[in-house]
Amino acid sequence: MATHTANGNSSHSFWPRVRQFAVPPSMIETATARRRVGDWAGACAAAGMDVDLSLRSLARSHGRHLADQVRSDLRQLAPDLLRWHMPRIAPDGLLRPGLTISLARYDAAERDGPAPLHLVVRTPPAWADAGQRISLGLWDGTHSESAARRHPHPHPSRRFRLDLHRHLWDASRADELRSRSGVDRPVGSEHPALDQELLETVPHRDHCALDRWAAEARIVLRAEGKQETGGSVLVRLGGRHRLVLDVSAAGQAPVVRLVRLTDRAKSPREHGSSLPVLPDAATWVPPDVELLRTGAIEAGRLHPLVAAALVPDHSPGPAGSAQLPDHPHLVECRGARHRIGLVDGVLAPLDHDRDEIRREELLVALTGTPLPCLRAIDEAHRRPHCLTGVRERLDHGDIAGALTVVEGLLGPEAVLRDGPLRTELEAAAQRRITYGLFRAGLIGTAPGPARSRPDQPRRSQAHRTHPRHASHR
Repeated sequence: MATHTANGNSSHSFWPRVRQFAVPPSMIETATARRRVGDWAGACAAAGMDVDLSLRSLARSHGRHLADQVRSDLRQLAPDLLRWHMPRIAPDGLLRPGLTISLARYDAAERDGPAPLHLVVRTPPAWADAGQRISLGLWDGTHSESAARRHPHPHPSRRFRLDLHRHLWDASRADELRSRSGVDRPVGSEHPALDQELLETVPHRDHCALDRWAAEARIVLRAEGKQETGGSVLVRLGGRHRLVLDVSAAGQAPVVRLVRLTDRAKSPREHGSSLPVLPDAATWVPPDVELLRTGAIEAGRLHPLVAAALVPDHSPGPAGSAQLPDHPHLVECRGARHRIGLVDGVLAPLDHDRDEIRREELLVALTGTPLPCLRAIDEAHRRPHCLTGVRERLDHGDIAGALTVVEGLLGPEAVLRDGPLRTELEAAAQRRITYGLFRAGLIGTAPGPARSRPDQPRRSQAHRTHPRHASHR
């Protein structure tokens, strides 16, 4: 019981941080405003998404009808909602690197070509994930496009696919989240269609969307053209376990059986790699549903489209601000309370005149002990109390939010001194350069050992694009 509780708490502590920093309110507000006026490219830019497709080129190569279909989907695309639901890895909740995820599939019957055309979103490899940017493109089954050539896994993932879950990125269908997530299912309800004895062996079963597996498996089989005959679907549970479901044919009694549970490490040839895969989004209960059930998050902190679907009676309030309060900070200095605040855009002591400050700075240069007010300002420059929040924002790509926090503390005209805060900002800028080189095709592999921050170990050149230590979602 203790282990189960610990695992549950780990999940609940992981996702609130993601929901706080990964998709900031300013991004949602800007992307939504641009999407509503029909500017889908502007919405993508606001949500940190690079566009690697041209509708004009698509019309020339595949026909105007298919280009119109893609354009229609792009107008419904809510890139901020897509980023909200993208797969993430532990412990920091960063985007799962090196993925190509299908958003929509256009069958070969509707185009000239041997394979379906996919509208896809890609995440860069881990060594080039600066800013947590993602890219939007097309996949026609070849490596002809430059974006596909430079990506480590250009083919759409079988496990992470959103073409069967449009409600996770399509603003016009976001309300389907409530029915597809099983939010109305009572907590702890039984699953009579499943083998209860075998069900006890399912890992993380409390987080599994067991009541939705039968319906979601039929959606997968329908997409594979097997809705009439039924069939088997592979379910991936964590990094080691594989579960095979037998689903009855369409029109028959709704029965789904657990066929077997295998450990990939022990039986690598028996985990059914040739079977259709139940998408990850259909395997697990959405984290927002679990957070709402446990009270770990309030509806007001959810994406507005998610909150409207999961909590229909919720009234959205004003978006929060990342700025710090502008009232002076109080410091105990020589037996009195002194104020520290912004003067001409720079953090400065308010209760010391300029001559006294010059004398104290000269004393510090001669290895003397500075005034408490000066020590507080120096600490704010080097290791401020908001450093953790700045790191989180930089890690998730919210550079504007991180700079807002820094400017709110030190002032917009401040010159950063050497220390962890300056190191974090310089490292973020360097990572953006690496990402730009990757996007331009000027660098194809990890440039060498690097540290994302001083207190983290160095990452080797063999850093995995699919980390072994990841969230079970």
